[in-house]
Amino acid sequence: MKNWTRAAAAAILTSIAVPAAAEECIAPANPGGGWDFTCRQIGRIMTELGVVPDLVQVTNLAGAGGGVAYSQVVNERNNDPDVFIAASSATTTRLAQNAFGGATPDQVRWVGTIGGDPGVIVVAADSEYESLTDLVEAIKADPSSVAFAGGSAVGGFDHLKVLMTLDKAGFTDIRKVKYIGVDGGADAITQTVGGFAQAMTGDLSEITGFIKSGDVRPIAVLSEERVEGFEDVPTAKEQGIDIVAMNWRGVYVPKDISDEDYQKWVDALKQVGESEEWQKVMTENGLAPYSIYGDEFETFVADNIAQIQKISKDIGLLQ
Repeated sequence: MKNWTRAAAAAILTSIAVPAAAEECIAPANPGGGWDFTCRQIGRIMTELGVVPDLVQVTNLAGAGGGVAYSQVVNERNNDPDVFIAASSATTTRLAQNAFGGATPDQVRWVGTIGGDPGVIVVAADSEYESLTDLVEAIKADPSSVAFAGGSAVGGFDHLKVLMTLDKAGFTDIRKVKYIGVDGGADAITQTVGGFAQAMTGDLSEITGFIKSGDVRPIAVLSEERVEGFEDVPTAKEQGIDIVAMNWRGVYVPKDISDEDYQKWVDALKQVGESEEWQKVMTENGLAPYSIYGDEFETFVADNIAQIQKISKDIGLLQ
């Protein structure tokens, strides 16, 4: 009887369909930052729309400004069809500057972007700086008096926002600008609120909650126009500094998945981007519509990297 029971149990088990591996989104930073936001919002909406059968698992894999996640995908999960990775201008900035240990953008496949995230500069709620002009004048008077915190590594997109802003403001000795690079916007906010940095540069979506809670006070948004929902935050251009820095938010996948699986992710991301749920997320978090998919996005990424390399050379970060 015991042997029969075992045989029957084995037959039952083998007859039950084994569920496919759950889809996973890797956020290349700690919880609370922009990449984490991208994974959790896209994953949630994919589930709500029925694009994926189950909840999307979010894995936070911080380190090297996104380099740890990039390396793992390229070297260990290069043919995994169930994983997608949050990406942004910070990703292409690091690739443009050869900051991922020789990794190149053609080692993955670029799926698309579904929103643009305006850059923002904030200070602690009780800061003496009332405007971007105040902050810039303080740096011109004494560069050591102001340190910026940002959610990307030194030389990353958050750092570039500061350097490009100051360059446009006429401050040329950019090597004297103090910058603290940490893993994600939430950590950068902690540096600012704690007084270790006098200002924080990041993306509007990743620090919306901190602005609304009053932990920090925005002094400039780096967009062409004021952002819906944040109409009281002036642009840098309004304050006489002609800088726009938009951080696209999108997704890449492993290089060696099939064309069919790649197209599956393109279609899934497009469904999210066109959904009412995503429009609501953008409005609530200061994102602007910015949709590019598939082959067109791969071309965009190549152009974006070329542009960042030029900017980095212009401001002395690359030879």
